[in-house]
Order: sequence, then C-alpha cells, then structure tokens
Amino acid sequence: MRMRALISFPVRLGVLVTLAIAALPCFAGEVAVLRNGFSIRHERRQVVGDVTRLYVTADGSSFVDVPTAEIEHFEAAPELPVAASGSRLPASSAGTPASQPSPFARTSQHVSRALNLDDVVSSASGRYRLDPDLVNSVIKAESGFNARAVSPKGARGLMQLMPGTASQLGVPDAFDPQANVEGGTKYLRELLELYNFDLVKALAAYNAGPHRVEQFKGVPPYYETRAYVARIVRDFNKKKAAQQKAVSVAKPGAAKRTNGKTSKAAGQAQGSAVVQAKVNAAQSSE
Repeated sequence: MRMRALISFPVRLGVLVTLAIAALPCFAGEVAVLRNGFSIRHERRQVVGDVTRLYVTADGSSFVDVPTAEIEHFEAAPELPVAASGSRLPASSAGTPASQPSPFARTSQHVSRALNLDDVVSSASGRYRLDPDLVNSVIKAESGFNARAVSPKGARGLMQLMPGTASQLGVPDAFDPQANVEGGTKYLRELLELYNFDLVKALAAYNAGPHRVEQFKGVPPYYETRAYVARIVRDFNKKKAAQQKAVSVAKPGAAKRTNGKTSKAAGQAQGSAVVQAKVNAAQSSE
C-alpha cells in the first residue's frame, strides 16, 4: 500500500506540472500553418477568446490575431542559417544589418518559392506611401489573410477586389497575392487622396463604394460599413499603441540611439489617435 502511494505521487505531480505548463502562453519559435495555405512564424502565441494572438516579434510589439478555427496546426520553426559572425540571420542578409524574418510565408507545395506576404505588403506600402500596418489591418478585415477568399458579391483575394475594380487597377488575377495587394494598396491610396486623406471616408468608400460616400456626404448609414471602418481603425490603433508602449519602455541608452525611429513611432501613434477621434465622431452621428 505504501509502495503504491510512493509510485502514484510522482505520477500525480507529473500530471499537475504538465497541466500547469499547458496553461501558460506558448513561447519559442513556431510556425502556425493556416488553412488558406499561408504560415505565420511567431515567437509566442496566446489564445484570446476565439482568436489566437501570434506575437511575431520577441518584444511583443507586433502581433497578428488569427481566428483559432483557421489554424490547421503548429510546428517548430526551421532554424535560420548561421552567418559567419555566429548570429542567426536569413541567408539573404549576410553582410547586411540584422532584420526580423518575415512571419508570413506561403506553404503550398505547388509554389516553387515561399511567398513572403510581409515583403509584398511592405513593397506596396512603400510604393504608395502608406503605413504597412494599415494595409495589413485592411487585409485582415477584408479576407482574414485568405488569398482565395471570395465574397457573396464576387470580391476576390486578400484585399477583396471586385472584378471591375481589379481590371481598372490593372490586376489580371485577383487571386495572385502580390498583384492583389499592389492593386488594393493603390486603390486605397487613390481614395485617401480623393477624400483629402480622411481615413474614415476612404475606408468607407473601399467598403461601400465612393458613390455611397458622396451620396451620404460621409460614412453611409450601413451597419456593415460602420462596423468595417471601426474594426480596421481599432486594429490599426492597437498595433500603434503596442509599438508606442514598446518604445516607452526601452532603455534610455537604446532610446537615444534610435531617436529617429522613436519620433516616427510617436508621430504614427499621434496620427492614429486622430483617426480614432474621427471614428468616434462618425459613430456618434448615427
């Protein structure tokens, strides 16, 4: 009887430790493989309600919220090549400053090379002078990063381009992620210029069409459109707030060395606050 008790105690202790570890957020480099064929490399993850928050930077300043049901499985992230200096860097960055490896990659077996969605967004955002965080927030709201998404009205791809709009923008295949993001980012820039860089009106026009914004002299009184605008601005503001927080807790020495980046982050956070104020004003007019 005593021997049985001695054996069962370590077993119960092992079960308790296992359960305690499972309850903690997952750390270490992993890849979340999505049902749409993309994978997201992340440092750690945390379940928040019905979404899984994937932190793509070690300091937690950048993350992606993905519906848990859209995640097929997790797997260990592949080791990055070791450069001559001994630091782990992507093979293409040897001899250049270290950079954060992109969390997004296409995992389809029919693609000869990985599609770096982060690079696609950064390239299009730079070309049309938009914040890549804003473009990512639009993609998240439009398709949930599903390159094959099709809406009931026929909008297609990551940024949900209607066939007519895609044709006008010179996008031959709306299911091509790179072409879709290029076209969608260009269209968003055109709308921002049309409405004197009023982001709320531009997003409303992206969702409901410019003619509806003109008809109602602002955000149309449609629940779908108002919820769409608020969802994007909320996600964008959340990213900027996280970045500002990361900057504010940086060490004084590091903050001094990155003074230019700090000023840029502060300016972006201030701009997002103006956007939030405009959204609140639009919602209060319902």
